[in-house]
Amino acid sequence: MKVTIIYDNTAFRQDLQADWGFSALVEVENIPKILFDTGTDGRILLSNMEKLRIDPAPIEEVFISHSHFDHTGGLSEFLKLNKKAKFYVPPSFSGPKDREVITIKKPTKIHENILSTGELDGIEQSMGIITPKGVVVIDGCSHPYMGHILDAARQFGKIYAIIGGLHGFSEFKLFKDLELICPTHCTQHKAELKRLYPQKYIEGGAGRIIDI
Repeated sequence: MKVTIIYDNTAFRQDLQADWGFSALVEVENIPKILFDTGTDGRILLSNMEKLRIDPAPIEEVFISHSHFDHTGGLSEFLKLNKKAKFYVPPSFSGPKDREVITIKKPTKIHENILSTGELDGIEQSMGIITPKGVVVIDGCSHPYMGHILDAARQFGKIYAIIGGLHGFSEFKLFKDLELICPTHCTQHKAELKRLYPQKYIEGGAGRIIDI
């Protein structure tokens, strides 16, 4: 599997633009490409996609973590170039009215090796990718309690990695059994995570590609 960070507060590649928000492309063998969130500004989203050689038109699925603008703001520009993608959304987000929209309430497999935690604490869903090494969790902002996110994903296997925004998460012991930690976007305690887990920590940023 491969996760390409398209939109983030920082840029891993100097030719990409950083901005407040998050979006990533998830690629898993034998599963349609999935766009996870759409960042804040559609122009930045599409510009970064072009430089990463990611064509928005054939993307078949979009996974929206939650309704906040820094995760949905790029949607309108994306939809101008993509005419077919279906959406997986939490109940708190309605999704585009001219597309197939699947609302996820509870922990659910949306593909054989792709899961949603369902909307947790009434605000946000996270994605999980089931790999031979364990479940890779992708978060938008981690507004729900991190223990709830991990417990929901753990129903499908051992947690191997976490990628995405961690907001004010500070119960660092919850990550002690993880093998890879890539905090992005709104994470407030990156320095502490890096200090505690130097062998597991990797920097995010627009352009970072994570292969597992």
